[in-house]
Amino acid sequence: MPWWLLGVSMVATTFSTDTPNLVTEIVRTRGVAGNWVWWAFLVTGMFTCFLYARLWRRSGVFTDLEFYELRYSGKAAAAVRAFRAIYLGVCFNVVVIALVTLAAIKIGAVTMGLSPSQTVLVAGAVTVAFSALGGFLGVVVTDLILFVVSMAGAIAAAWVAVSLPEVGGLANLLDSPEVAQRLSFFPDLSNTELAVSVLVIPLAVQWWSVWYPGSEPGGGGYVAQRMLAARSERDAVGAVLLFQTAHYAIRPWPWIVVALASLVVFPDLDAIREAFPGVDANVIGHDLAYPAMLTFLPYGLLGLVLASLVSAYMSTVSTQLNWGASYVVNDFYRRFIAPEADERTLVLVGRVTTVLLMVLAGWLALSLESALQGFNVLLTIGAGTGLLFLLRWFWWRISAFSEIAAMAVSFAAALYFQFADLPGWTSYQKLIGGIGVTTLGWVLATYLCPATDPAVLARFYRRIRPGGPGWKAVRARVAAEPSTTSDDRIPRSLLNVLLGCICIYSLLFATGSVIYGEIVRASVLLVVGMSAGVPVLISVLGGRTGSGTR
Repeated sequence: MPWWLLGVSMVATTFSTDTPNLVTEIVRTRGVAGNWVWWAFLVTGMFTCFLYARLWRRSGVFTDLEFYELRYSGKAAAAVRAFRAIYLGVCFNVVVIALVTLAAIKIGAVTMGLSPSQTVLVAGAVTVAFSALGGFLGVVVTDLILFVVSMAGAIAAAWVAVSLPEVGGLANLLDSPEVAQRLSFFPDLSNTELAVSVLVIPLAVQWWSVWYPGSEPGGGGYVAQRMLAARSERDAVGAVLLFQTAHYAIRPWPWIVVALASLVVFPDLDAIREAFPGVDANVIGHDLAYPAMLTFLPYGLLGLVLASLVSAYMSTVSTQLNWGASYVVNDFYRRFIAPEADERTLVLVGRVTTVLLMVLAGWLALSLESALQGFNVLLTIGAGTGLLFLLRWFWWRISAFSEIAAMAVSFAAALYFQFADLPGWTSYQKLIGGIGVTTLGWVLATYLCPATDPAVLARFYRRIRPGGPGWKAVRARVAAEPSTTSDDRIPRSLLNVLLGCICIYSLLFATGSVIYGEIVRASVLLVVGMSAGVPVLISVLGGRTGSGTR
């Protein structure tokens, strides 16, 4: 598939019904600067774009879990593949779908008076039917339409929110006492705890250490799925670059504007409870302010915005269902249960899996309360594993035992720091604790456990041709063989990562400056962003096309 179709599909997948709710909760509780908890993942995305996209496409695997038996050896490699097929494809995936469905529950309750069970049944049934019948091709192609509708609805919602009599236009909104103190792009550095948790930890630690869906260090999940579907290495790079640009520089501001307007209309939770007495008390939270603002839309426009949110829901959940089913079918059922199964059987197993995933996610969604709550849980579970995912491409010594240790220790640490009584520990201190324990665990396993079979390492090196000093020992064994020259683009790729971050962050804040009416600052940021972006585009467009074959 071409880069533009895959890039839009990634953007559409990350734009779900829970995303504007999450951003609204962050803005209402921490201000605009609070979004650094996810803006920091741009660094992860830039590394994926310029260091890992070509490597993933070069691997030629069908799913990213096949990587384990390409990179590692023995029963341990097979065990990691089997475990992650169920852990990510079922357990972790169900949590993500449940969070998205929770947002749909809140929107359905506020805008249409639906009960949680009604929303789960209707949204789940429609999306399951679509996903099971359409498959991966149907998901990617329709994502293009769903994304356009989703963005149109988000912009329309922001326009109407600012125009409400209670808000009185953009200028009045920005001057209102509830909003003015929350407009800064960066947290108040005099508030040490807030600055550390919102800015320092995300930028210094979180982006490389935490595994989070859509922002996996080194690429993974549905991002890897789309990189593997690219028709060339350059298309894989272009798809990820388009995804990062749209995800961070273009999309956030309509949601932020609605969140700021909600502070005027619903300054606290009591105001939301009073306005919606029929809504279940368990789902009342700051994230409910976004769907609450939608109730002010005129009926015709409300229909468009609701359609956009349905589009956002379907684009995300259909991808998660398809991705999860691909793990269960390709990396568990076909690999370990029925290696000789024909295509018809595999499709049937995939469709049954799709239905079961949605049933489990719907059940879990009925017990969740907050989008931010789920976001923090996912961050905690993945804490400490990210560095391994970055280094396994560039250091031969990492083995399947390293992966096993990272998963086991990370999960145990997450449970401990989530439920242990630790007086005085903040959320970011718990996150750092989990990262430290997990990193120590997998590094020890790397040195104490058996290394990967040298023949497997040589085969991996021949196919991937990773650069850097971490493969020196393997490179020395295969140096005399033809077509084994390592990829020499690491320094240029690192420069592109830096320039790409400068470009996209500049465009993000230039857009915000225009909204704030600060045209001079917006102009300066735009010039900086374009100056950093042009060399990156030249590098991508001028790079080698790469193989288009498997």
